Formats: sequence, C-alpha cells, structure tokens
Amino acid sequence: MYVVIPAGGSGTRLWPLSRAAHPKFLHALTGDSRSLIQTTLDRLAALAPPARTFIVTGGAHAAGIARQLPDLPEENILVEPGPRDSAPAIGLAAAIIHARDPEAIMGSFHADHLVRDEEAFRAAVRAAAAVAREGYLVTIGISPTAPETGYGYIRQGAALGDHDACRVEEFKEKPPRAVAEEYLASGRYLWNAGMFVWRTATLLEELARQLPDLHAGLARIAADWDTPHGAETLAAVWPTLPKVTIDHGIMEGAAAWGRVATVPGRFGWNDVGDWDTLARVLAAGDDGNIVLGGDRAGLHLAIETRNSLIAPVGGRIVATLGLEDIVVVDTADAVLVCPRSRAQDVKKLVDALKAQGRDAHL
Repeated sequence: MYVVIPAGGSGTRLWPLSRAAHPKFLHALTGDSRSLIQTTLDRLAALAPPARTFIVTGGAHAAGIARQLPDLPEENILVEPGPRDSAPAIGLAAAIIHARDPEAIMGSFHADHLVRDEEAFRAAVRAAAAVAREGYLVTIGISPTAPETGYGYIRQGAALGDHDACRVEEFKEKPPRAVAEEYLASGRYLWNAGMFVWRTATLLEELARQLPDLHAGLARIAADWDTPHGAETLAAVWPTLPKVTIDHGIMEGAAAWGRVATVPGRFGWNDVGDWDTLARVLAAGDDGNIVLGGDRAGLHLAIETRNSLIAPVGGRIVATLGLEDIVVVDTADAVLVCPRSRAQDVKKLVDALKAQGRDAHL
C-alpha cells in the first residue's frame, strides 16, 4: 500500500495560532508533543514505510514538513507550484505512484485529523483496501455520534458483503441542524471525513472520464517527473489544471455510476477545525477549562472562569475573571477573544485582515 497525505491550507479557523506560513498541521494541538502531521505519519507507519509515503503540499510548507519528518525521503514531498484544490493534489500523487507501480493501492488521509483508536483506524484502512481491489473508489465514512452540521454526509446503499462495506448512493453537503438530526436518526448516513482508498488505476480512469483535461495534464507531469524535465513540465502544466475538489470533481459523479463504496470507521475521529472542536477533544480540568500546552508555567490566571479554552502561546500571563465558554488565544503579534459558540466564524476575522491587506498577520 502507498500512503498520500495532502497538507495544504492555512487553518483559518484556528487563527491566530495557525498561519499561512505555519499552518495547524505543523502545530502540536492535542496535548501531545508531536505535531498533527507527525501523529498522522505515526499512525500510518504500520501501513506503508517512508519510501511508499508521499506528502503533497505547497512551497511555503515544504521546508517545515521536511524538518518535522526527517525519515521521509525528500523526493516524496511533492510540492505544488500553486493551490489547485484537492483533485489535482491527490491526482498528482496518484499519477506519479501509478507510473512507478501500475498495481498500486493508495490511501489518502488528511494531515490534520485526530484519531483516538489507531488499531481500529488501521483495520478500517485494510478493509477499505480489500474493497478497493474489487475496483471501487472507497471512502472511510465515520459513524456519526451527533447531528453535526459542520461535516458532509454519505448516504449508504446496498451492502457489498465483507468488511461492512456498502455502495455509496450520494454525497450530501453540510446540512442544517434539522436535516442532520434526520440523517442521524435514519442510521443510513456516515460523516464524510475525506479519507479515501483506491487502486491508482481506478482513480485515473475516473479522472479520464470526468475531468479529461486534468487527467491529460497530470499524465504529462507524471511522464516527465523522474526525468531532467520534471520541474519544467510541472511549472508549465500545473497552472493550467482545473481547480476542483476530489469530492465534487470525482466522487459525486463516480457514486452516481455505482463506483464508490464506503467502509464505516469507528475509531474516535475528529477534524480539529476550530477552537471549540479542539476544546471538546482535549481533557478539561474540574472547572471545564483547557489551557493549551498545559499550564506548567502558570500562564493562565483564572478566577470564576469556566468551560473556556486558553492558549497563552505568546508567553504572557492571560488572566480571566468571571468568564464562561470563551476562547482566548494570545500569540506574539495577535490576540483572539471570542465565545466558543462563534469559533466557526474566526475565518471572518482572517478574511477581514486579507481585505485590509494586513498580510503580516495572516
């Protein structure tokens, strides 16, 4: 098996800690000394050695990833010349792997997810690989535990036999609360976590059918990748590729053709996407407060403060009095204060900084 880890974006909902030049997957956010991308690689190590593990990322992050993952071959960090979204990124890795090993099974897993039961995770991936060998594009769907409105959903269809696999009838966008409650009650839906397993040949066939321009461009890049012309071809072709996600560009259409299957994942999964989610993931003290990185230096002074997340990463004392359900993130050049209920809206602050041209704070 080959493993691909797309590592892009800047984690805008975790601003001001996560920045464009040092995004969330390079931070240790979950009470561990290892960063999110390091823990991702740790749990995938039993599935594929470093030689069969690839990171797809932007030029701004390549050096930081290389420093954090010294055992990964440098040539396995595939650097995109510019952001083109997930279909070109994942497709690039698939095309390069396929050129070297036409029988390859490939799994794609985000760099910034949290998994509690790693053995159960690996069992789900192995089950997905078995289904993928039958010619399906397989997504590992997460058994929902609540009517979450921040995730997309997968509607399960007919069972496929072994491994609890089902056909995927349809991908659903992030629903309103009432619809999410209906999905949960029906028992037919899984969360779409963006974890995929397939034969590279199967993915490339779907790329050729649904996104022929993207397929043709990736084929050109892959053909020259291991030659002296590789960098030149990548620079010339990459900006011409369509900007499209793997879900919209490939998986939705393939599901309509009956080519997508899902294997349920029951391993304690979280997409650490915002400060409130992070607060729910981490263990809180008796007062419900979480101090990011612990409070060994006594940097949080709290009086009558409850159910709050405090991140005193700037090294200063953060004092809170008479507050509840808040987020305070103190960095060297920016401070965020917001209710936990508005954590999803932190992206609006980043958008405002962009509009004001305050790039130094992005």
